[in-house]
Amino acid sequence: MTSHAKQKVAITDTTLRDAHQSLIATRLRTADMLPLARALDGVGFFSVEAWGGATFDTAIRFLAEDPWERLVQLKEALPRTPVQMLLRGQNLVGYRHYPDDVVDRFVEAAHRCGVDIFRVFDALNDIRNMRRSIERVKDVGGHLQGAICYTTSPVHTIPRFIGMAEELAAMGCDSLCIKDMAGLIMPQATRELIQGIKEKVDIPVCLHSHSTSGIASMSYEAAIEAGVDILDTAMSPFALGTSQPPTESVVAALKGTPRDTGIDLLMLREVRNVCLRLREKYHGLLDPISERVDSDVLVYQLPGGMISNLVSQLKEQDALDRLNDVFEEIPRVREDLGYAPLVTPTSQIVGTQAVINVLMGGERYQNVTKEVKDYVQGLYGRSPAPIQDEIRKLIIGDDEVFEVRPADLLTPVYDRMREQAISEGLVKKEEDVLTYILYPAIAPSFLKGERTPEEIPSRKSQVEVASGIPRAMEVEVDGEIFSVRIISVEGSAVETPTTGARKIPRGDIKGGVKSSMQGMVLKVAVSRGSEVKRGELLLVLEAMKMENPVTSPVEGRVTEVFVDAGDVVQSGDVLLVIE
Repeated sequence: MTSHAKQKVAITDTTLRDAHQSLIATRLRTADMLPLARALDGVGFFSVEAWGGATFDTAIRFLAEDPWERLVQLKEALPRTPVQMLLRGQNLVGYRHYPDDVVDRFVEAAHRCGVDIFRVFDALNDIRNMRRSIERVKDVGGHLQGAICYTTSPVHTIPRFIGMAEELAAMGCDSLCIKDMAGLIMPQATRELIQGIKEKVDIPVCLHSHSTSGIASMSYEAAIEAGVDILDTAMSPFALGTSQPPTESVVAALKGTPRDTGIDLLMLREVRNVCLRLREKYHGLLDPISERVDSDVLVYQLPGGMISNLVSQLKEQDALDRLNDVFEEIPRVREDLGYAPLVTPTSQIVGTQAVINVLMGGERYQNVTKEVKDYVQGLYGRSPAPIQDEIRKLIIGDDEVFEVRPADLLTPVYDRMREQAISEGLVKKEEDVLTYILYPAIAPSFLKGERTPEEIPSRKSQVEVASGIPRAMEVEVDGEIFSVRIISVEGSAVETPTTGARKIPRGDIKGGVKSSMQGMVLKVAVSRGSEVKRGELLLVLEAMKMENPVTSPVEGRVTEVFVDAGDVVQSGDVLLVIE
């Protein structure tokens, strides 16, 4: 054991980011976060993870809150504690690669507004996708924590992870994180990996895991024995389940030992009481699926939020009886795609395609999402294992496969989109330009002040009922809560207007093209009178954060279009008519 084993264990508290993302769909509002941040500030944490991940998306999409203003206020509430964010490499806080000029501006703005520690990762562990953000974090003077996405497969080995740690350290990382997003790391693997890394590099090592499988606390103990420097934990009211092990428990277990954290348990008790009040307020968002141990993660390697997401999606399509089929299909799709680690965005890419393969029937990959095609073409980076020729041909035919760093194929967009945003009256401060670039589909309505915050569901019920007939229901999709309109209950029609005064029809309409899933219309590629060929793109639906193209089943002419960009549609809605 190295000399590091005699030093105290530092703690990164995740309550303000990953914990509430895992348990209550990232719905903590800034006004509720600030008192908690002030309570956390005096504890003596290594850092408080408070930004990044899904917090940016959720703030503008569901809470009508500015994520940049939130960051500034959190930094003011945490003057003594470093503020940490999770940065998805070239994806930043989105789900696709952005050009280098956007990465540069984002890192600069995040540091300026309050981020001290940047935890940078890539879903494929392709360091090429981390390089630009790593360089910019160093340029602005932030603490750079390089992250390794831990998973298991024939090609993910301890020596390979150690080699990645060496490469990240050589790039100037101030610390390293083993990011075990699905709670898969076993105690023995924990010992071997941490000891192996510390034999090769001399910078602090952090372990981040989730309690989904019930293994995390045992692996944390193994990490402590192996000399880990930092552990990620969450305050107990927002711990366990798909979240992290409890901060109080880890601190208490190390009290009086050579690895004592130095944190006062009585001070943690005060923080816990703040968290208890928040848990009570947000209780209506807590899902039993997220709170319990789920051993299926050890078989299918699915993060807990992804499991509940699949359940919700299959319920929407009246196909919950196919859940086991989807569970069995996911490892096959993952193997086909070169054993991608299941973390945003690859978890959505693999999971969505597995659902489509099962529900569409017939030949696998008969329908393929845009993201899967992009992935196979190399536009997300290098897959951990090579994709077999027959799978690649099945998905993209003879289309080109790109071997370069994906961002090398992108042209600068910041200045052009800045001018566009200004011309549309969307920019009040420079950070608004980044919001517009990162989320062009929803940012305009947010920046214009047109979005309204969701109500926090009461703990009694998450179903709205009028005249005895449910009209709306809260549905969890990929850890996020969506309001879903209900069309009928046991054959009774429910009047449910969509955007504006229009209604999207349902039922059988001659030539009607129906939606096969619940989602939001991102783009409509045709208009009334358009001539289309079989297989031609009609529109794009966003579901589970993936773009799902809807193509024409026939050659003909578009006679009706019932949807616009921004409309939310349900499975079975008629989108347009082709004669």
